[in-house]
Amino acid sequence: MRQDGLDYLIVGSGLFGAVFAHEMTKRGKKCLVLEKREAVGGNIRCEERDGINVHVYGAHIFHTNNKEVWQYVNQFADFNQYVNSPVANFRGELYNLPFNMNTFHAMWGVTTPAEAAAKIAAQRAEIEGEPRNLEEQAISLVGRDIYEKLIQGYTEKQWGRKCTELPAFIIKRLPVRYTYDNNYFNALYQGIPIGGYNKIIAGLLEGIEVRTGVDYNASRGEYEGVARKVVYTGALDEYFAYQLGRLEYRGLKFETERLEQENHQGVAVMNYTAAEVPYTRIIEHKHFEFGTQPVTYVTREYPQEWKPGEEAYYPVNDERNQQLYEKYAELAAKEDKLILGGRLAMYKYYDMDKVIETALSAVKREAAEE
Repeated sequence: MRQDGLDYLIVGSGLFGAVFAHEMTKRGKKCLVLEKREAVGGNIRCEERDGINVHVYGAHIFHTNNKEVWQYVNQFADFNQYVNSPVANFRGELYNLPFNMNTFHAMWGVTTPAEAAAKIAAQRAEIEGEPRNLEEQAISLVGRDIYEKLIQGYTEKQWGRKCTELPAFIIKRLPVRYTYDNNYFNALYQGIPIGGYNKIIAGLLEGIEVRTGVDYNASRGEYEGVARKVVYTGALDEYFAYQLGRLEYRGLKFETERLEQENHQGVAVMNYTAAEVPYTRIIEHKHFEFGTQPVTYVTREYPQEWKPGEEAYYPVNDERNQQLYEKYAELAAKEDKLILGGRLAMYKYYDMDKVIETALSAVKREAAEE
């Protein structure tokens, strides 16, 4: 399908693709966006139900310390003052996150930072020498009590493996705050777009041709040579037809339910840290926007093994996969008409602000080359 005069064919309508398309269109470039799903927005897409914006692919809380990025997203939507303050539920015991004085008081009854620090220091001393696995790494950072109640079960569900079988580097650090502060991200700018993330995507893609339900890799021949460059945000191993092997991911399953009650759990995000609970968290969407609707929607989030053909969510950044990704990245670097961006193409977990930062940087590089 020849389309003369097309500057960029953009594969994926998530934040990276949408920001890139928006900025290049502003600069007079002609863009076409292809989206594999039937609706745009990637994983930040919302669906409005009974006046509640349901985060279809899990909780997305915007937070950043980058003023430029904050001003950028505020072009497209006003943000509320939502502050992420999740609660951990361990067999009915509730603990505030991140680990702070509220957590330590509920865990041990301590009331001062000195008491909490002494308790953690005593438990950390259990691990001598270099931690050999994730369990030892976590205990060396926060002690056994916090590890066993708030980290172990959640992490093993998330990764599908025992913590003793996971490498230590997965947990480089764990935030420990000796203050009574439940602000999880502690970022300068934080909130949820009023009316949901779809407002941002709609603003970014306004006036740009988007084709949904198009699997670029399956219909590559149809789009071969239609644009000067391809901006690709899908899985990199799929782009190269898995010629070096497959990268691994963790999958997720979402079960969303309408409840005939005004308030189910009193918080937007509640983590379930016990191993016997099959889901990792329950999201109650209305609390992201301080909703007062007479009904509510909750989503249970189940980590699961990922199989080819399923939706890929979290890259498994162990040594084997990272080395394989680097080989694919070398292949990509040889294609001068290919631009990579986003979580899948970069095989990296990105917060939303970082996706926007990298998209804006890619735009600047493109502009500098002209």
